[in-house]
Amino acid sequence: MRMSEVKVYRVIGRIRKPNFKTVFRKEIRAVKPEDAVEEVYKLLGSKHRVKRFHIKIERVEVIEDPEEIRDPTVRFLTLGE
Repeated sequence: MRMSEVKVYRVIGRIRKPNFKTVFRKEIRAVKPEDAVEEVYKLLGSKHRVKRFHIKIERVEVIEDPEEIRDPTVRFLTLGE
C-alpha cells in the first residue's frame, strides 16, 4: 500500500454574507483538493461564523514551488520536512 503525498493547495474564493463580503486566499496542506476545501470550510466557519452556503470556492490550485507559499506556518511545515 502506497502512502499518499501531502501537497500544498491554495484555495481562493469569496464569502457572501449580508453584512460581510470579502475575498479569501488560504494555503492548506492536504492529500487531495477535496480535503483542502473541507478544511477551508471548517476554518472559515469557526473563525468567522460563516455557513457553507455563504462560501463560494472559485479556484483550488496546487503550489508546486515551496518558494510561492505565503503562509509562514505552511511554509515552515513544508520546508522543514
